Amino acid sequence: MALLADLAPAQWRRPTACAGWSVHDVALHLLGGQISNLSRRRDGFSGLTPAAGEAIGPFIDRINDEWMRAARRISPALLRELMAVTGPAVAAYFASLDPSALGGPVNWAGPEPAPVWLDVAREYTEWWHHQQHVRDAVARPGLTEPRYLVPALATFVHSLPVALDGMRAAEGDAVVLAATGPGGGEWTALRTAGRWRLFEGGAEKPRARVALPADAAWRFFTRGLGPEAARAAVRLEGDRGLAEAALRAVAIL
Repeated sequence: MALLADLAPAQWRRPTACAGWSVHDVALHLLGGQISNLSRRRDGFSGLTPAAGEAIGPFIDRINDEWMRAARRISPALLRELMAVTGPAVAAYFASLDPSALGGPVNWAGPEPAPVWLDVAREYTEWWHHQQHVRDAVARPGLTEPRYLVPALATFVHSLPVALDGMRAAEGDAVVLAATGPGGGEWTALRTAGRWRLFEGGAEKPRARVALPADAAWRFFTRGLGPEAARAAVRLEGDRGLAEAALRAVAIL
């Protein structure tokens, strides 16, 4: 809110890393997310559902586009007034939840029901990475201090086992992803009981290891750094196939 309140009119029109979206559009997208969370989760109102045969990805793309077409008539001043209402309401709703309970799936982390804490963490990363897009567009420093970046990367990395799914591996094989520098960390995807499971920390003798700077890692997970650009930023060690598969990890829809 402080960032948006400080923007000049021309800055609202600047393009962002989200193709075709201005700073204004990104902020409208986040307002739509708040309205959706309150209506769908808090109030149990399912006003929008996928069409027959429509997969979750195309469905989200469609409703995002429909929202944006209508919401672009909202002025920056009114947008901030609306966020001043919806933002605290969303925070209060999330604070009322039991983080250890099981909720719906976090699609990019797998099809199984996910703990509520991961679902809420997913919402945090949505807000955090879109604010990064705004900050990049208006030449403001990013929120990359460890208190902000550590939980973002620790959430994004839950997409790593999904990226490795289907890769041939033996029981006990490990793939380490390391985000280097302030705010980074190490995580291990371990092949056990016929599936990949995520653990914090780096395995001592992984079959493959992928390392990249922490500031590049969040862009990599959110498609802001494509596979080719990621290869230029990362250091791959060990099994090339597994390392390349890890580069397919995506933590957004």
